[in-house]
Amino acid sequence: MSCVAPALGPVPAGGRLEGIRLSTERRGDSVIVTVRGDLDVVTSGQFDDCLTQARRASSRIILDLAAVDFMDTSSLAVIVGHWKKLVAAGGTIALAGARYRYTKALWITGLADRLPNYESVEQALSASPPPAPVAVAGDREPAALAADREIDAVRDPPADGAIPG
Repeated sequence: MSCVAPALGPVPAGGRLEGIRLSTERRGDSVIVTVRGDLDVVTSGQFDDCLTQARRASSRIILDLAAVDFMDTSSLAVIVGHWKKLVAAGGTIALAGARYRYTKALWITGLADRLPNYESVEQALSASPPPAPVAVAGDREPAALAADREIDAVRDPPADGAIPG
């Protein structure tokens, strides 16, 4: 399984390199998605595509956020969307290496307290998978989940919830 985002563009005049680098690695029954750079509205589509591939390969995803330099709420919407789908299928998503300074949106929204959160990928791998929550806020009825799996077999709807036309 491969999930590599396009190379980052040239360094702008201000000297700040912006963008995202995504990679995946299968380790046992888990897929580790490593994120480097900025998770924002510009990169959330690439992030969503990568998590879709990871979710299709495994029901246990570990997000390695140790090299994330910035995170906004658009990336949180992507994480929550995949979390709901994983939970509905009996899976889990865990965070690893999230640095508060760069990923504070996780704590401000309470998501860091709802998802398993580890200091490192190694800790996440050695931890027993947590029990699946009974429900995730905003969960849909079982029939809607089945319909979502049919959509997912073709392609995921956008993370912003828009209905493809």
